Amino acid sequence: MTQVSIIGGGIIGLCSAYYLHKAGHRVTLFDQNPIADGCSFGNAGMIVPSHIIPLAQPGMMAKGMRWMLKSTSPFYVKPRLNAELARWGWLFYRHSTSEHVDRAIPFLRDISLLSKTLYQDLAANGDLDFEWQERGLLMLYKTASAEHEMAHEANVANRAGIEARVLNAQQVQDLEPNTRVDVRGAVYYPGDAHLNPGELIQSLVAFLRREGVIVLENQAVTGFGKTGSRVTSIQTDQGDYPVDELVVAGGAWSPSLARLLGLTLSMQGGKGYSFMLRNVTNNVHIPAIMLEARATATPMSHSLRFAGTLEVAGTDMTINMNRVRGIVQSINQYYPDVPVEMPEIDAVWRGLRPCSPDGLPYIGRMARYDNVVLATGHGMMGLSLGPATGKLVSEVIDGEANSMDIFAFNPGRFA
Repeated sequence: MTQVSIIGGGIIGLCSAYYLHKAGHRVTLFDQNPIADGCSFGNAGMIVPSHIIPLAQPGMMAKGMRWMLKSTSPFYVKPRLNAELARWGWLFYRHSTSEHVDRAIPFLRDISLLSKTLYQDLAANGDLDFEWQERGLLMLYKTASAEHEMAHEANVANRAGIEARVLNAQQVQDLEPNTRVDVRGAVYYPGDAHLNPGELIQSLVAFLRREGVIVLENQAVTGFGKTGSRVTSIQTDQGDYPVDELVVAGGAWSPSLARLLGLTLSMQGGKGYSFMLRNVTNNVHIPAIMLEARATATPMSHSLRFAGTLEVAGTDMTINMNRVRGIVQSINQYYPDVPVEMPEIDAVWRGLRPCSPDGLPYIGRMARYDNVVLATGHGMMGLSLGPATGKLVSEVIDGEANSMDIFAFNPGRFA
């Protein structure tokens, strides 16, 4: 029985712990903070096989430059003299091509569909409880240019085997019987789903602890013991722990962990914000992305979670209320009757999405070490891809055939 140590208590680390435990390993999971503070806890809760186009795509650099000029815009890069940011930006620019999108689509499609299937299994097997709902996703738009963009994306999705339906305004309203929707139209992805991420994280932690997995919160990793091509121990601010296999799933902090291993990992933290409306009388039925605003609306029981923005700011966790204001100001443009007001700062959740420069995750072994597996870089898709990543990590450690081809996720592709 192998001792597997996992660094990172977000959805990727927790799902890796789940599948490694199921495979018969002894598992210890470390996180530098309380797990409830992590990026996965307060996100939009969307499971999106529809999202097969990577963030690095044609036109994204120009769009980002325009957005940066406005303080409430959905995208922002915090200006700073930083070599890692400059390299990340250069790699992002190089991968913002049609050729990269075409190469990436089959891999993103396959890992997304695998993850959805695993979520369906988790919802049915009784281990976890997380309000699993399969109602699809609406990509709402208000402008002709967005309509054109989404028609193209729907065509790409349908060609890739992901069902997408282009709807007019009345067809959108027919899907939302309880609240008014003011849009030009939408693309509807019936195969998408959603869940309550807070309940999922709590349920996973509780299950793992019941099963004997050791979960150590508030333990910061300070270094590693190494012998040749193997990591032999994790050094923390509270002691050292022996390692047979190491999984680095530290989210936006993974580059810092990689440096402790003498490795370079190109990644930036993309900060996002969310807040909840409680006891919504006429709630949204189908989760939606408000396209022009790049904000989301997800029903969770009798509440409604709004989330949005991508603020490339390293590991800065401060809250920029101008970004939150941008989300708030956009909501009634799409849902005129939803009673939304600017939340107090202590009611705003924020988290860092670990963004690779090509929009693909890092999953696999590191070439320098025989017993180190990387699982990070999922960007805004961490929750959606959690189970598939955890399953793939377990297969890599066991030396089994992978459930899908993971060549494109090679952690050393920018080394």
